[in-house]
Amino acid sequence: MDNYENLRLRDPEVTPTSDVLKQTLGGSYTAYAAFQDSLAGFGIEQEWRYYNDGKSWLAKGLHKWTTPRGTKKEKTVYWLSAWDGYFRVTIYFKEKNRSEVQKAAVSDKTKQVIAEAKTMGKLLTFPLIFDIRTADPLTDIGTLIECKKRRDK
Repeated sequence: MDNYENLRLRDPEVTPTSDVLKQTLGGSYTAYAAFQDSLAGFGIEQEWRYYNDGKSWLAKGLHKWTTPRGTKKEKTVYWLSAWDGYFRVTIYFKEKNRSEVQKAAVSDKTKQVIAEAKTMGKLLTFPLIFDIRTADPLTDIGTLIECKKRRDK
């Protein structure tokens, strides 16, 4: 399981600026910067916030839109956390959408992650967790972000 000792950004007084993230993520900061650069193309805004329950800073990726009737909506598409030398992106899908997510145009490795993800909670969701050290998984994550935007509304 996770060793939460490696989770970083624990000080509520230290905001996760790019300098703080460069120091925390080390060599994986290049992948983080590439991920950030891709977000506008997906229509995603990322917001950092300190969460007292987990005692750490987390970023959530938000998709915001206006319905045809003018109602403003938003959906959390992913959660991002900073670890010692890498960052983690977690995307939650409803169990009822698993078969559709498995059909997404992603790598075999990601298809295996989808197949093996355990269902959890009363809402019957399953998390797809990516520990990112290089830009390699970003294409699959982008595909899953688009899939998440279409689903779970």
